[in-house]
Amino acid sequence: MSNVNIRRAVENIKSNTTIDTPIVEVIVNAIQAVDAADVTQGKIKVIAKRSSQIETDGSLPPIESIEIVDNGIGFTNDNKKSFDTLFSDFKIKEGGKGFGRFTCLKYFEDLHVDSHYFDCDKYKRRTFSMGKDNEIIVHEKVTDSERNTSGTKVSLSSIKHIPLDKKLATIARNLVEKLLPYFIAQNYTCPEIILTEENISEPIVLNNYIGGASSLIKELKIPESSFSLGQGEGAYDFKVRIFKVYSPKNQTSKISLVADKREVIDTPIHNYIPEFIDGFYERGDEENNIYGKNYIIKSYVFSDYLNKHVSLERGGFEFQKDNDLLYGISQSDIESSAAELTKKSVIDDISPRIEKKKNHIISYVEREAPWHKNIVNAIDLTGFPYNADDEQIESLLQAEKFHQEVLIKNDLKSILTNDNVEKFKEDVSKVVEKISESSKNDLIHYIALRKKILEIFKKSLEVKIEGEYSSEGIVHDIIFPTKRDSEITNYDHHNLWIIDERLIFTHYIASELPLNGGRTERPDLLVCGSRVAFRGDNESSNPVTIFEFKRPGRDDFVNPSSKEDPIQQTIRYVNNIRSGKFKTPEGRKINIDTNTPFYGYVVCELSQKVETWLEEEKDFKVMPDRMGWFKWIENINLYIEVLSWDKLLKDADMRNRIFFQKLGI
Repeated sequence: MSNVNIRRAVENIKSNTTIDTPIVEVIVNAIQAVDAADVTQGKIKVIAKRSSQIETDGSLPPIESIEIVDNGIGFTNDNKKSFDTLFSDFKIKEGGKGFGRFTCLKYFEDLHVDSHYFDCDKYKRRTFSMGKDNEIIVHEKVTDSERNTSGTKVSLSSIKHIPLDKKLATIARNLVEKLLPYFIAQNYTCPEIILTEENISEPIVLNNYIGGASSLIKELKIPESSFSLGQGEGAYDFKVRIFKVYSPKNQTSKISLVADKREVIDTPIHNYIPEFIDGFYERGDEENNIYGKNYIIKSYVFSDYLNKHVSLERGGFEFQKDNDLLYGISQSDIESSAAELTKKSVIDDISPRIEKKKNHIISYVEREAPWHKNIVNAIDLTGFPYNADDEQIESLLQAEKFHQEVLIKNDLKSILTNDNVEKFKEDVSKVVEKISESSKNDLIHYIALRKKILEIFKKSLEVKIEGEYSSEGIVHDIIFPTKRDSEITNYDHHNLWIIDERLIFTHYIASELPLNGGRTERPDLLVCGSRVAFRGDNESSNPVTIFEFKRPGRDDFVNPSSKEDPIQQTIRYVNNIRSGKFKTPEGRKINIDTNTPFYGYVVCELSQKVETWLEEEKDFKVMPDRMGWFKWIENINLYIEVLSWDKLLKDADMRNRIFFQKLGI
C-alpha cells in the first residue's frame, strides 16, 4: 500500500517534458520487460486509437489514446512492488529513476495495465489502474491467466491538452529519434517495435528506419568521436555518434543529449555553428535512377555524466544551461564541444557555407560600411548568423567595435596605474596603435556618410517626374534643418560642410528662426563666430555669415515687383544686426563692432535672367568658372556671393573627392 500525493507529484513535473515523454517511458519499460523475459523474438506494438468523431474538413480524426503491447516478462510481484514505490531503485542498473510513470498522468487522463506473468508454476493475470489521489495502484485484480505466455498491455487513455500529430509517419519518426540509442547500441538487438492503429494494414516498423540501404537514418563514419570536459575528479568523457536523417521536412540539424539510452534534450546545432541552420542535400545517381535526398544531421552525445545527472522526469538535467558552478560542466559546454566535432565530420559541406558567409559580410562592408574593414579583418566571423541581412551584420560589427573600445579603455586604466617606466612605454605604444585604428574607422565612417549625403543632395536638385524641382525647404533641410538652431542641433546633425568646412563648428547657427523672436525677419541661415578658433566666445571680431536659399529652377525673385530680392534681404539683415536690433531667439545679444566682417551667400538657380540681373542691376562680378558671382560692399563690411546649386554640389564633391578615392568609394 502506498501513500503519495500523486496530484502534487504530477503538477510538479517540469514543463520541458512533452507528449512523447510518457509514450517513450512506457516503450522503454516494455523493452526492459522483453530483455528480462529473454524471448527469442521480442516484439512491442504501439497502437494509436483515433476519435470516432469525423472531422468536418475531411482530415484524419485526432488520436485520443495509445496502447503499448509487449511479449515481455509481465508485471511480476517484483515489478508490481516497484511500480507501487515512489523513487523505486528496482531498475537502477538500467537507469531507472522510479518516477517516469507519473509523466503519464500529466498528458493522459488514465493509465491502465493488463499483464500476464509466470508465478508459482503457472501464469497469472494482473490488472490495475494508476491512482490519482494517494494510492499509486488502484482497482488491482490478480487471477489465473487463460494464456501460457507472458506480456503486458499498457493503455494511455484520453490525451489531455497537447495533441499528438495526426500522421502516423510523423509520430514514428519522433519515436525513432528519441529511441535511437536502443537501435544503435553495440552488441545489443532491440526488440521489433511496430507503430500501427486499429484497422490498418500497413504498420510502421521503427527498426527499419536504421541500417538498411533505403533507411531514413544512416550513421556517419567520423574521424573523431569523443571529447573530454572537466578537470581532476570532475573530468568526464563524452562519446558522439552522428547520423544523417533523410527527408527531414521542416526539421533542423540538432545535438541530442542521451541518458540511459534515451534522448533527453535536443538543441539546434546552428545555436553554436550558424551554418547548420539550413538542411543538406545528398546527390543521387540519375543514371541508375537513384535520386538525391535532403537530410539533416543529428549528433547523439553519450556519457556517464549525462546518466548521472538526468532529471527525474527525463525532460532535462540537473546541471545548468550555462556556467555551471555546482557540477562544473554545463549543457552549453557539452553541446558546443559536440557541435565542433560535428562540424569536423561534415566539413566538406560546411566549408563552402563558411566562405559564402564571410564573402557576404566582406561585400557588405565594402559596399555599405568601409569603416568596418579593420574590424572584419581582425575578428572571428564564425559566430555571425548564416544569411544575415545588412542590419544584423551592422549591429554585430557595431557591438564588436564597442567591445574593442572597452578593451582600449581598460588597457589605458591599466597603463595609468603601472609605475614601471619601461613597461609604460611599451604598453603605450600598443594602445596608441589600437586607438589609431579605432579613430581611423570613425573617420572612414564619417567620410562615407558624407558621400551618401552628397548623393541625396544631388538627387534633390534633379527635376522630378512632374517637371518641377524640389522646394527650397528640401535642400535647406539637407544642409541644416529648418526652424532649428545650434542650441538644439549638434554639429554632427547638420551638413554645413557642403557650403564651407569652416561652418561645421560655430558659436551660433539659426535656421529660419525670427531674430528677436516673434514675427520679425528671419534669414534662411545665420552663422555667428567660430567655435574652433575662438572656443565658442561670442567675440565681435568673429564673422557673421548669412545664407539665403532659392528653390532650384526659380528666378522670379529678380522681378521688379518681387519682395524676395535675396541681395536686399541680406543687406537688410546685416544693417539690422549691425544696429543691434536683433538677438538670438533665446535673448542672447549678438556682439557686433564696426569692424565685424559679414559674409553673405545666396544659393539659387543661375539662369540667364538671374545673371543679367546680377551684372546689370546689382553690379556683381562673375567668378572664373561662371558658376557664381561676387561683390564687396565696403561701407557695411559685407562680402556677398551668389552661387548656383550645381556649384555648391561640385565644390563640395571636389573637396571630398580625394577622401572618397582613398577609401575606394
